[in-house]
Amino acid sequence: MPSVDCDPGEARERLTEAGITVMAGNTEYERWRAERGAATAVAYDETVVVQGSRPDDLLGLLRVDTGGRAHVYFDGACRGNPGPAAIGWVLVTNEGIIADGGEEIGKTTNNRAEYAALERAIEMARQYGFTEIDIRGDSQLIIRQVTGEYDTNEPTLREYRVRVRELLQTFDRWSIEHVPRDVNSHADKLANEAFDHG
Repeated sequence: MPSVDCDPGEARERLTEAGITVMAGNTEYERWRAERGAATAVAYDETVVVQGSRPDDLLGLLRVDTGGRAHVYFDGACRGNPGPAAIGWVLVTNEGIIADGGEEIGKTTNNRAEYAALERAIEMARQYGFTEIDIRGDSQLIIRQVTGEYDTNEPTLREYRVRVRELLQTFDRWSIEHVPRDVNSHADKLANEAFDHG
């Protein structure tokens, strides 16, 4: 279980500002607790412990040392096209992997899964407070659509592209680049593992 050394009062404020309901603790030692997705944060006197199957659903909001740059990797996977789909994402700094995750997203096409993975990865980078991101993925189509090198004719992909571009504008600086699949192997692995672990 990850723990975050932070002032529980400030952490409570950050969660409330993000629209997360903060509840009373379950014991006399717990100051408060909050839930989001598959994560639960429990505050004690000088630390907040995050538990659950996807702690990253809350860890980014509790991170105190915001700012800085991250490398962001994303991948979408489909079993059939369209078919059941899953996504994977990874945030990396000079300290190593800061956060990663994967999840099933229902039935869709491969390109929509790639966009969903990209959107989730960018949202997580925002939650973790990064101000600069360098995005890497192995889908040339998605990357060239985001940069404007390719047109986006399919309406759903166009909506994804607009949403991604809006998210990117919230950063001080960003870049997006195609990388070979082996460079993106961790995000690919997480997307495929999501099928097995649901």
